[in-house]
Amino acid sequence: MSDGVNDPLERIASALERMAPAETPVPDFSAAGAFVWQVEPDRLEPVAEVSAVDLSLLVGIERSRDTLLGNTERFAAGLPANNALLWGARGTGKSSLVKAVHGTVRASGTDLKLVELHREDLPSVGRLLAHLRSAPYRFLLFCDDLSFSGDDQHYKSLKAVLDGGIEGRPENVLLYATSNRRHLMPREMVENEQSTAITPGEAVDEKVSLSDRFGLWLGFHPCSQDDYLAMIEGYCAAYGVEVDAAELQAEAIEWQATRGARSGRVAWQFFTDLAGRKGVSLG
Repeated sequence: MSDGVNDPLERIASALERMAPAETPVPDFSAAGAFVWQVEPDRLEPVAEVSAVDLSLLVGIERSRDTLLGNTERFAAGLPANNALLWGARGTGKSSLVKAVHGTVRASGTDLKLVELHREDLPSVGRLLAHLRSAPYRFLLFCDDLSFSGDDQHYKSLKAVLDGGIEGRPENVLLYATSNRRHLMPREMVENEQSTAITPGEAVDEKVSLSDRFGLWLGFHPCSQDDYLAMIEGYCAAYGVEVDAAELQAEAIEWQATRGARSGRVAWQFFTDLAGRKGVSLG
């Protein structure tokens, strides 16, 4: 073949190489204890320090705390464990519990990795699992604030983690998800599909049954006033904030009244304000 023919072919080949996506580098899982999965391009970004509170500071969710900790410890030890769905009211400590449990297990000497997967990146989960499957570590795959609505088809990608297709879920990966919805989709969406379907039960079974694929369900509910005050007192003790007990109680109750809610999140927001007024750093 003449050079005149070769040159155009070489230019086409070079152009195709430039258009092809770059290969995803092999992640260095020894770089950190936690990572965030990013796409375009695919990569696992190491997290230098996880934003987490001590497990002992999570008050009012003792049963869920002990259940999730035990499940995670068994998984880290190579024993059977269940994927977990933490569902319930906003600000009740769902994501805080996942991060605190991970930190507690790592502190015991087990190099358990935490990988955060954003809901909008669920379609890429197959590529992520390919990286995790071949790694010599055990991973908690964490999907925070998970829910689906409208004609959202992302839930189908989640089945790759829960069921794993013909390969099965990687033995070294466990999924922990948090959601404000028990069935991961709004009630009106379920009722609408039931009312318009020829066979109502079959119409929503695929979506509603998604939550059934989690072996462990942990419910979170608004806390009592006693638990709310105990959370704040625990934070004061842990960070060395000194304040009169009667003053603390009065201010804390006034704070939650202005917010119209009581939760672990509201307790932490009040404590942050209190620490700032007392000149105490939380760093």
